[in-house]
Amino acid sequence: MGSEIAEAALVLPIFFMILLGIYWFGRAFNSYATINHAAREGALAASMSSCASCGNTQTSQSAVAGVVTAALKASGLDPGQILPYAPSTTSSCGGIATNCTSTVHNVGLCTNAQLTPAAAPGLPVCGVIVSFQYPYSFSLPFGLPPYGANAFNLQLKADVQMKGEY
Repeated sequence: MGSEIAEAALVLPIFFMILLGIYWFGRAFNSYATINHAAREGALAASMSSCASCGNTQTSQSAVAGVVTAALKASGLDPGQILPYAPSTTSSCGGIATNCTSTVHNVGLCTNAQLTPAAAPGLPVCGVIVSFQYPYSFSLPFGLPPYGANAFNLQLKADVQMKGEY
């Protein structure tokens, strides 16, 4: 009887640490999937132009940021925590200069960008890139010296490219 209690005292903390790790990893994966979904929605909005009879203008940067923040809010993430993130180097496409800016809500938007990976021989593929990062932190029930209770902070990055529909 005493040996089972001793074994349980050794095994249960390890078991609960594994369960806690699974829980926090699941939350991180959910947050990562959510910010990628929001970036895809923003890239979709940015890649579509207005109607042909309306002048066929590109979607405004504030509209793209609105789409991203709405997607984050719908999933329960705070859009106020979005941090700017510059995508990897972008090349101009078709002789038109690439325009990379950060919108009102720190959502990066590059238009007229050559998408990667470069296509096979032929004309380059042009489109838009939406990028931002979102902080994620998880805490353990005990602090790891010298870091304290919130020792693990990650920056989840979203960098989505979409072919232009213009």
